[in-house]
Amino acid sequence: MTTTQPLSAERAFALDFTAEIERIAARLRQALTTDLNRRGLVVAISGGIDSSVSAALAVRAVGPKRVYGLLLPERVSSPQSTHRGRLLAKHLGIEHEVFDIAPALEALGCYARIEEVCRAVHPAYGAGWKNKIVLEGGLEGRYNHFKLVAQDPSGLMHEARLEYRQYLQIVAATNFKQRVRKTMEYFHADRLNYAVVGTPNRLEYDQGFFVKNGDGSADVKPIAHLYKSQVYAMARFMQLPEEICNAIPTTDTYSLAQGQDEFYFGLPYAQMDLALWAYAHKVDAAELGTALGITTEAAKAVYADIEAKRRATRYLAGAPILMTAYPED
Repeated sequence: MTTTQPLSAERAFALDFTAEIERIAARLRQALTTDLNRRGLVVAISGGIDSSVSAALAVRAVGPKRVYGLLLPERVSSPQSTHRGRLLAKHLGIEHEVFDIAPALEALGCYARIEEVCRAVHPAYGAGWKNKIVLEGGLEGRYNHFKLVAQDPSGLMHEARLEYRQYLQIVAATNFKQRVRKTMEYFHADRLNYAVVGTPNRLEYDQGFFVKNGDGSADVKPIAHLYKSQVYAMARFMQLPEEICNAIPTTDTYSLAQGQDEFYFGLPYAQMDLALWAYAHKVDAAELGTALGITTEAAKAVYADIEAKRRATRYLAGAPILMTAYPED
C-alpha cells in the first residue's frame, strides 16, 4: 500500500513515553509476582542503550534495592563499555558487580578457535593483530556473505572472504561470550531468587540478532516491542546519562570496532528501524526508497533481506521440539 502521509521516523515511532514506561513497569511487577514468583531483577549491563534502558525500567518497576546489575567484560571488550556500565549503575543506585569472563572463555577455547580461522585466512596473523567480521551482499540483492577484516600491528587493513565453515567457527566461538554471560546472570538470579532481564529491542528480536541460550535467554524482555529509535528516545526521556544516550551501537564482540550494521543489518539502525516498520505496515518499496534515499530496487532488497533473516532465525526463539505431545494435552 501507499501511506496517506509521508513515511517518516517521527510518524512511525511516536510514543507516549510516560504511559509506556508505566505500562512496562506494571507488567514487570505482575510478571514477578504472578508468573515467576521472584523477588527482583538481574540485568547484564553492557554500557549500551538497550541494557541501560532495560535496567532503568527494572528500577522503575521494583526500585533500585531489588535490581542487581552485572558488568561482564572480556579480553576484547571496550573499556568505554565498562565505564558506561558503572556510570549507569551509579546513576540508578543499584548494587552491581564487575566480573571478567575472559579466563572462562580462554579455558573454553573461545579465543584459540577464533585465531585459528584468522591464521588460516590471513597467514601472517599473530600477536598484536585485531579482527572483525563484515557482512556483504544482502542489500544489493545478492546472497549474504562474510569477510574477515584484520588489522596488523602497523595499522594496515587486510580483507578476505570467509568460507562458510570458517564463518561458522568464528560465530560459534564468539557465541561462547553470550552464553558465559548468561550463565553468570542465572547464577545471580538463582542466588537472589530474582528473574533475568533480556535486553533485545524490536529490531534485534524480530531479525534474530541474538544467541540461542545466550543473550536470547531471559525471563522477561521489557523492550522487545520497541524499535531502537524508540529506545534511544526513551533513554533521553528517562534522563539517563548523556554519555549513554549518545553511545553508538556496536557489537563489542571483536577486537576491531564493529557496528551492528557491518555485521548483521546492513543499514544503520535508524534506517533499519524504519525499513522494518514499513515492512510490517506493508508500505510500498518505492515509498521506503524515497524515505531512505535509495532506489526502489534497493528497498525491495531490504525487504527481501528482512524476510530472509526472519526465516533463517525463526528457530532461535522457539521452544524445544518434543517428539510427541503429552497424552493429557
